[in-house]
Amino acid sequence: MNRILAFLMVALVWACQKPQKGPIPLEELTISQILQAYQNGDFSAEELTQAYLDRIQAWDSLTHSISFIHPEALAQAKAMDEEFSKTGKLRPLHGIPLIVKDNINTIGLPTTAGSLALADFYPGADAFIIQKLKDAGAIILAKSNMAEWAFSPMHSESSTEGTTRNPYHLDHVPAGSSGGTGAAVAANFGTIGLGTDTGNSIRGPSSHNALVGFRTTLGLVSREGIVPLYLRNDVVGPMCRTVEDAARVLQVIAGTDPKDPITANSQGKIPVDYLQSLQKDGLKGARIGVFRTLSEANPDPEISALFEQSIADLKSLGAVVIDSVGVENFDSLRRNQWCPVFKQDLERFLADYVKRDTIKTIEDVIRIGTTSDYARSGLESFRESQLPENMEQDCGDPFTDLKRIAFREAIEKVMDSLQLDALIYPSWNHPPALIERFQEDYKGDNSQVIAPHTGQPAFTVPMGFTAKGLPAGLQFLGKMWSEPTLIRLSYAYEQGTNHRKPPVLKK
Repeated sequence: MNRILAFLMVALVWACQKPQKGPIPLEELTISQILQAYQNGDFSAEELTQAYLDRIQAWDSLTHSISFIHPEALAQAKAMDEEFSKTGKLRPLHGIPLIVKDNINTIGLPTTAGSLALADFYPGADAFIIQKLKDAGAIILAKSNMAEWAFSPMHSESSTEGTTRNPYHLDHVPAGSSGGTGAAVAANFGTIGLGTDTGNSIRGPSSHNALVGFRTTLGLVSREGIVPLYLRNDVVGPMCRTVEDAARVLQVIAGTDPKDPITANSQGKIPVDYLQSLQKDGLKGARIGVFRTLSEANPDPEISALFEQSIADLKSLGAVVIDSVGVENFDSLRRNQWCPVFKQDLERFLADYVKRDTIKTIEDVIRIGTTSDYARSGLESFRESQLPENMEQDCGDPFTDLKRIAFREAIEKVMDSLQLDALIYPSWNHPPALIERFQEDYKGDNSQVIAPHTGQPAFTVPMGFTAKGLPAGLQFLGKMWSEPTLIRLSYAYEQGTNHRKPPVLKK
């Protein structure tokens, strides 16, 4: 009896001393840290997913960045835990909670593009890249708010969720159109995020929210199952808190897709492992050109000072900086590059995916209506827009459109002649605007000027903060298919400067 009593007392003492799990430290958690935590048994995917859901519930009322929570998110996480328990193996993105922009088809969630017209559209299949991310183990946590129909680079206002606010300063914009993903990932509502970029919409919100944003070579990643703006320009890509996380996402989503023919151009151009480019000394001996044609275009003094500091930092990290670089006939080559094909691209999407008699045309969308004055004027302008007579020649992709090819060749010719690895300029020359003045104070958006038209990759990485605490981004422009080089450069800059810091949310 005494023995039993002694055993029970020891067991009770042991139970009392057994360490209890505390809350998961969500702020700035990376993919590699999470995978290591799963290996160590520190927490499970289900526990991590619940922690993110709790954080969204507690804080998203401030930012309005999340449109829809996936009702099966916890079930997905539990399935990942059960798989790991059985196999002892982790997939590349095993149990990693992902926030998806609300123009990307995702089973179990509406894909609305922020509009009333698609408010009840539930796609019958995942977009190509969503399936690839699921296969890699990612958990679809939520859809994020966006500028309605992806029209606005300035702000992110939709008919489904309203206006998203910048978590660093709630009365300022997060930029558009992927502002919901930008604000949510910056505020640590999920581990990784997806945005789309027609002219600015990955890099602008990433710059405005102290994130890393990859606009990759047009043709590297499939756009199948994504509501288009101008398909000739559209890309989809990662928006993350670190270069490494963005590279891990790119590792999964890059590749050819028969349903997106432009991806055939990527054959033979995708490395086996993008992660090999994560080199802390990656700037040593790198040749970087300063593109002052953009950086000197009426910059805000604070952004200009941050850019000059970034140049000094690049030099201190071992880069050879060529200051500055000019492109012959740049002003004339950049003109007349846009082609307003939204009406045609949207109506094709409606026919291929939505398949409803009540919504086949842009006129149907206008009839259904919108709560956004900005979206309303955009829809009207696209209804009236006139396309060139020779649309195939004048509205083609960057591999066939002669204007786009000439623009790219002029830039790459200079880069080749100076043996440059990249050109740099601020992602925006001005800080985020006040929401109430989003149109008047829309200034300095450099992301629209080159990459959307030439097809070249352009990455933004945090460059620092203004005195008011508003983020700014440094943009690296590379030659076609130079993602490994841009990952190496941006990673080395990120690791050498450590500008990223999370916002402080207060109610």
